[in-house]
Amino acid sequence: MATATTTLPLSLPSSSRRARPARSAFVPVRAAIVEASRPVPALRGGQDYSTQQPDQSGPSTSAPVLVSRDRTQDMQAEARAMARAANASVYSPEFLSSRYGSQPFKVVARAVEVLTALGTFGFTLFLDQRRGDMDKMKRVRAIELRGILTRLGPTFVKIGQGLSTRPDLCPPEYLEELSELQDSLPTFPDAEAFECIERELGFSIDSIYSMISPSPIAAASLGQVYKARLKYSGQVVAVKVQRPGIEDAIGRDFFLLRGVGFLINKYVDFVTSDVVALIDEFARRVYQELNYVQEGQNARRFRKLYADKQDVLVPDIFWEYTSGKVLTMEWIEGVKLNQQAAIEKQGLKVLDLVNIGIQCSLRQLLEYGYFHADPHPGNILATPEGKLAFLDFGMMSETPEEARLAIIGHVVHMVNRDYEAMARDYYALDFLSRDVDVSPIVPALKSFFDDALNSTVSELNFKTIVDGLGNVLYEYPFNVPAYYALILRSLTVLEGLALYADPNFKVLAASYPYFAKRLLTDPNPYLRDALIELLFKDGKFRWNRLENLLVQGRMDQDFSAKEALQPVLKLLLGPDGEELRSLVIKEAVRVTEAIGFGAALDAYNSVPSFVKPMISNGSLNGPFKLSEGEREQMLELRDRVFRIWGLLRTSDNFDPSILQPILQVLQEPEARVLGSRVAGGITQRFAARLLQQLLRSPVSAPGQ
Repeated sequence: MATATTTLPLSLPSSSRRARPARSAFVPVRAAIVEASRPVPALRGGQDYSTQQPDQSGPSTSAPVLVSRDRTQDMQAEARAMARAANASVYSPEFLSSRYGSQPFKVVARAVEVLTALGTFGFTLFLDQRRGDMDKMKRVRAIELRGILTRLGPTFVKIGQGLSTRPDLCPPEYLEELSELQDSLPTFPDAEAFECIERELGFSIDSIYSMISPSPIAAASLGQVYKARLKYSGQVVAVKVQRPGIEDAIGRDFFLLRGVGFLINKYVDFVTSDVVALIDEFARRVYQELNYVQEGQNARRFRKLYADKQDVLVPDIFWEYTSGKVLTMEWIEGVKLNQQAAIEKQGLKVLDLVNIGIQCSLRQLLEYGYFHADPHPGNILATPEGKLAFLDFGMMSETPEEARLAIIGHVVHMVNRDYEAMARDYYALDFLSRDVDVSPIVPALKSFFDDALNSTVSELNFKTIVDGLGNVLYEYPFNVPAYYALILRSLTVLEGLALYADPNFKVLAASYPYFAKRLLTDPNPYLRDALIELLFKDGKFRWNRLENLLVQGRMDQDFSAKEALQPVLKLLLGPDGEELRSLVIKEAVRVTEAIGFGAALDAYNSVPSFVKPMISNGSLNGPFKLSEGEREQMLELRDRVFRIWGLLRTSDNFDPSILQPILQVLQEPEARVLGSRVAGGITQRFAARLLQQLLRSPVSAPGQ
């Protein structure tokens, strides 16, 4: 088990290490950098940024020189970093019990400290309420709470950071003050940080960096960050160093919190979630954050999955200078996403950047399932080039594949107001055990969403849905999985950032193009069925839904007109598509009739006025014996079909070859049968219409 004072095993030769005498102070490598609370200018010193050999003039040990890298070298360097972190602790409830169960005096002392601090604060709020000073004292109390959480240490700082992204729980004054916990925490002595770097990496500071800031440029809950330049290449990097003794402090706090969780589970009836399980999940994430090699691997995986987009930036990791307690990564210049004035000064728009973040988050949550679970403003930067840079990959989470598909299906069911299907979705989302009857939940969903959906789905505020579902969750035996709580937090943070710039911003409106694109192009059977469910209702095709999906899907930069509807086409001609084929045949007949009628009407309207009475036999309503309602419906259907074709044809990546797969499948025997059935239906339809015209009867044709 690694502690802040343990020297971890290194894979480097012993000759490359040297004993260093204990020092009371450390003189930083030659660099004049301003204090942590001020902006950090570019590092000064030597101007030669080319690849260079380590300085051999002094007694310092030489750091490894890696002039150029390939994938093999990078993997070897990563393996050496993993060896340096071999003794990092892994969270488990048994680990906490074995370590802190035998320290009753320390645990009790810590419990008294926490209860005294939070109890005093709670009593102060009670007095404010009694005196009627709650509103007047909000700012003062928010500052006091930030100070209390800071003094209580990293665990409570993490809790405060979570509250800083919850406008539904905290007033604005508290949000502003708690947001200061993101990167403005007290620092620990620089000498300890530099000693940690040397102890972890096995080299002297002089041999690693040509210069390093004498003070941290940011201090987070688990560590603090320095700006430096690597000696071998001149590359500017961020060096993250873990706080000394933090593992012991966090472990003791989680031991206490688990005890509180057991009491809540046992005695607090209105809390239906497993509080201990939520605490364990949170603790597991925090312990992963304590292993900086794991964080580096998280960053590498995140970069591979999501940095393929030109507007997303993820820093590179320097494995030779990374260990369990030291992380060296590429330095990225940027502005925090909640600093609207600074962003606009660079000629950028906050909402554009938030939209990039939402699209990236949707890919994380619903496409690959691997997502950044701590996207507070301090971890997301806007670069001068307009890119969105993600930082701090200590807390990551994954969405199970079944849940990813169920979330998309849930949106479809919400749009359709199919509350029974919504209730069944909670099985796939792992909210409910399969043996729980969902029928009592349906009226509660109907009551909330019927009111909420008076607006269009895209106009719904994400917080409104979360709050409404929260009320339902409290009333029924739901067990909210940890991954879902992290998803809610992630999207709530992004919506909160957007609301600073635009109070009318809606996350769902920005998200809908992604959902539309996935439904139209994803071949997954679950999503294919969800699309069919969305487009067909009561045996009729809803062309307005298809048009809306195409309008929204085209807004997604990855939308491909060539891929749109191909999954449905394959099902249509497949062995399991008989039910769909019956619906499509009926709709094809309607569309053909509407287009034919529209063409005939256009031709009639184009002839000279004196000829029209001869064609219509003197009828003022024209040559067609149709009611006004039938006429309007057919013209509306024709116009909508033409608009849909126009949407496909005017897509950025439209290619006439989009029709090639359709032409190919039409050569299949099943398609010929389908074609003959469509032709037969059209023939019957036109025969009925012709008979109607001859008899001058308003009787509707079959199928109406």
